[in-house]
Amino acid sequence: MDKTIKKAEESMQKRVDYLESEYARVRAGRANPGVLDKVMVDYYGTPTPVQQLAAINVAEARTLTIQPWDASALKGIEKAILTSDIGINPQNDGKCIRLVFPPLTEDRRKEIVKEIAKNAEDTKVQVRNERRDAIEALKKLKKNSEITEDDLEDGQEKIQKITDKFIKKIDELCQKKQKEIMEI
Repeated sequence: MDKTIKKAEESMQKRVDYLESEYARVRAGRANPGVLDKVMVDYYGTPTPVQQLAAINVAEARTLTIQPWDASALKGIEKAILTSDIGINPQNDGKCIRLVFPPLTEDRRKEIVKEIAKNAEDTKVQVRNERRDAIEALKKLKKNSEITEDDLEDGQEKIQKITDKFIKKIDELCQKKQKEIMEI
């Protein structure tokens, strides 16, 4: 029984961790190195993350600088950023690449806030699915006479408390990110 509950909690934690990583990539009109997490550069025929090829720094509130360790990778990094879905044109000065984040318009901010809320709802659904699966597993254990009726009820209560904890955490993450986006 404890194994089932632990497995459910770990799965729920993974869902929340993934949501956090998705929120880190959301562009809030500020320079954020997280937007480059999924950008892969063709480096000598091998797709390589930008972070492994260059130092990425926040130069100013709205500017990221990307300084490759190997100067020959500069063009490849620039090309990878252009073909990615970041939506920012890189400025190459021959030594480093600058990404200047434009301020967000009010309409775009509202769109992003809706997207954030949708991601939170999707994650809540996934967490609730984990709860359902865990409760089904406990019921199966009860049916096979591996646990008692009291154990089943205790297990269901524990799973519900864990679910409530993660739903609350998702709401907090969502509100925090929405507030960050709406700041001007």
